[in-house]
Amino acid sequence: MNNKLRKTIIAGNWKMNKTPSEAKLFINDLKTLVKDAKCDVIVGVPFVCLPVVIEAVKGSNIKVAAQNMHFEQSGAYTGEISAEMLVDLGVEYVIIGHSERRQYFNETNVTLNKKVLHALSAGLKPIICVGEILEEREQGITDELVSLQVKVALNNVTKEQLQNIVIAYEPVWAIGTGKTATADQADEVNGIIRRTLESTYDRTAAESVTIQYGGSMNAKNAEELLSKYHVDGGLIGGASLKTQDFAAIINAASK
Repeated sequence: MNNKLRKTIIAGNWKMNKTPSEAKLFINDLKTLVKDAKCDVIVGVPFVCLPVVIEAVKGSNIKVAAQNMHFEQSGAYTGEISAEMLVDLGVEYVIIGHSERRQYFNETNVTLNKKVLHALSAGLKPIICVGEILEEREQGITDELVSLQVKVALNNVTKEQLQNIVIAYEPVWAIGTGKTATADQADEVNGIIRRTLESTYDRTAAESVTIQYGGSMNAKNAEELLSKYHVDGGLIGGASLKTQDFAAIINAASK
C-alpha cells in the first residue's frame, strides 16, 4: 500500500450475518479496538442492521456501507432498496458487483455500471468488486477479464467521480474457500487494475484510487498482503465477523 498517494481502507462485508441486536453489540466492542486506526474502517452490513449500526458508530471513526442497491430511484421493484433510501439513512458506501451477486442473482457488468452511475449521482461511494473464477485463471485470461470488468463498470464515470470510488479485487476462487491469492498474485492483479485506470483516465487518477484485495484476507496474512504496493486495503468477509480478527487486520493496515 502507499498511503501517501491514496487511502488505505479496510471494509468488512458481513454478508447475511448478524441480527440488529448482534450488530449493535459488535460495533460497541469494535469501536474501542479500532479507535486509533490509521486507516479508514468500514462495516458493510445487512439492510436490516443499517439503522442500528449507523446510530452505534456515531462519534467513532467507523463508516457504514450497504451490501447492495438497485439502479433505479424508485418503482415497482419489490424487495429492492434505492440509493436515495440509503443516503437518507446516513450510509456513505455501497458494495456493488460482489461475485455472489453475480453468481446467485445473475448481475452483469452492464447492471453493475448502472448501479455505479446511480450510486454516484445519489452521493454514495461505490466499492466495486471485480475478479475471476478458477477456470478463468487456469485459462490465463485473468488480466483481460478483470480489465474488462473495470472498464465496463466505469463506463461514463468522470475523472472527478473516480475520486469517490474504491475497487476491490476478489478472486472468486478465494472467497469463502480458505484459499488466498499469494501476496504477489494480489499485487499483480491490482496492478493490472491500476494500469487499466491509467489507460482510461491518466496516471495521477490511477495512483489516487484505493484498490483493495478481498478473498480470505485474515489476521495471519493481512500484513504480508498489505505490504504490497498496489494492495491498498481489504474487503474482508469471514474475518470481519469477529471483532478481534477484524481489529487485527485494521492494525496491520495502520502500520
